[in-house]
Amino acid sequence: MKKVSNQPCLIARSLALVGDAWSMLIMRDAHAGLTRFDDFRKSLGIAPTILTGRLATLIDEGLLEKRRYSERPPRDEYLLTEAGRDFLPVLFAIGAWGRKHRGGGKVTRFYDVETGSEIDPVIIDRGTGAPIGTRPIRVAAPE
Repeated sequence: MKKVSNQPCLIARSLALVGDAWSMLIMRDAHAGLTRFDDFRKSLGIAPTILTGRLATLIDEGLLEKRRYSERPPRDEYLLTEAGRDFLPVLFAIGAWGRKHRGGGKVTRFYDVETGSEIDPVIIDRGTGAPIGTRPIRVAAPE
């Protein structure tokens, strides 16, 4: 069986990298400004061994970079790369789906700092301008 990360489908390849909840939540927290191991651990309530593994994968795959901020004791911070910054719309798309289909009770909200308005993401097709999900799609095998 082929590994998912080698599939021609870019959705499969991407999910192989960030398809687990911990990786997604680390990326959410990185976008919220967290950079340090202990801050991620406290925010997520994640076991240190799991966090170490997920951070290593996100670094290896180019979504985060590790930078030393203290030599004594040795301490690193984890910063978003360009690929990591480009992941924010993916998180917002998942959040928009969750708001529509899993939004009961109290939920976290996201606001534009400059306008103060709540963010309501819409994903559109650049070519047609149509919101994704409003038109039929066709999946084509690679040539």
